[in-house]
Amino acid sequence: MKITFLGGTGTVTGSKYLLESSGFDGPVLVDCGLFQGLKNLRLRNWQGLPFDVKNLSAIILTHAHLDHTGYIPLLVKSGYKGPIYCSEATYELCKILLPDSGHLQEEEARYANKRGFSKHQPALPLYTLEDAQKSLQSFKPVRRHQKIPLSKQASFELFNAGHILGSSVVRIETEGKRLVFSGDLGRPDDLVMKPPESLPDCDYLVVESTYGNRKHERVDPVGLLKEIVDEAWANKGVVIIPSFAVGRAQTLLYILSELNRQGKLPDIPVYLNSPMATNVTHVFCHFQDEHRLSESQCKDTCDVAVYVQTPEESKTINQQSGPMIIVSASGMATGGRVVHHLKAFASDPKNIVLFAGFQAAGTRGAAMVHGADMIKIHGQYIPVRAKVKCLDMLSAHADYMEILSWLQTSKHRPKKVFVTHGEPSASDSLRQKIEEELKWDVEVPFLGESRELK
Repeated sequence: MKITFLGGTGTVTGSKYLLESSGFDGPVLVDCGLFQGLKNLRLRNWQGLPFDVKNLSAIILTHAHLDHTGYIPLLVKSGYKGPIYCSEATYELCKILLPDSGHLQEEEARYANKRGFSKHQPALPLYTLEDAQKSLQSFKPVRRHQKIPLSKQASFELFNAGHILGSSVVRIETEGKRLVFSGDLGRPDDLVMKPPESLPDCDYLVVESTYGNRKHERVDPVGLLKEIVDEAWANKGVVIIPSFAVGRAQTLLYILSELNRQGKLPDIPVYLNSPMATNVTHVFCHFQDEHRLSESQCKDTCDVAVYVQTPEESKTINQQSGPMIIVSASGMATGGRVVHHLKAFASDPKNIVLFAGFQAAGTRGAAMVHGADMIKIHGQYIPVRAKVKCLDMLSAHADYMEILSWLQTSKHRPKKVFVTHGEPSASDSLRQKIEEELKWDVEVPFLGESRELK
């Protein structure tokens, strides 16, 4: 069996792993994500893949985030006709995320052509809403803990990864070997999601390293968010929270609902300005077995915010004054409605921009977190005078200590571990920690590298 690393190496985006085996009917792709962040990464989305997509026999997804699924519409558009396997919740989320991605890409191309700030004439979307909707016809949702045949000699199985709804650890068996992909690994004490299952027995392991060189702060996020809300209330400021629509938005709404239930939330308007996050929040309540919240807590979470639907309603918010809280996608401020809110409010020192997750290199979020006093939005430079704060402890990714603890749940030592899905320093740091503490054989692969699993 051979594995080729086509994404998620040296970066946290673009996850794609190509598997070739005599036990398959054709190559298998694990995850099919978009590259995001730095321009040189985004350009990879336009470069095509080093194999014939028509020869693929299957795609298996770890979870729904676009850095793991967002390339699927282009793959189907390029001729892929096989099944796309994932958990049931992942399929429901992809029905929201992929069409939204196609729509946003069309809108961004249209806006670029209208304003003339693209170097391409005309600017074109990577794929369209129609392409995304067509790709959904190839999805085949499966249940966890069931061996699903890939061929007469190969199968796969899904286990709970605890990252977001539907997130799964994938184990593939063929040629008498077991290969596990962690996907994005959740945390054992997440406020909302249930903890990851133990590492399944395997011969080879591909593990993520988003926080491979960091430990999350042990700070109460409910109390910290209360302090930020109280500051905005006192200053009549606006709290803008760039949020991932899947997972993070629901956690933030849950915290706000808990503050409200405890009588600790002032009478401050809360807006959820992301149609995608709105739809995901409703899906959230349909998968009760995936998370810790009771039915009543789910209802409170859904009821704490005003849902902003239309672009006109979104523009109206930008004309309002504080105090108010706006939760809006995208989580790294790379696009979506939150960009317009930053354009309207980031220049006022009484306002607060609150990031609640990992900020990849090259994103507006990363620039602001690292102290940028100007950000470029739609061809214009906007001054950043608002306070910029972070809720890193809300991350849905395990830190290096939590990853090591998860690895130690395995009953057997893998023959080889490949560390991926991290900035170079994070991946190498986790490699070193695994080697020193567990004495396992570990490697950090480079983009495009192949390894024979003998």
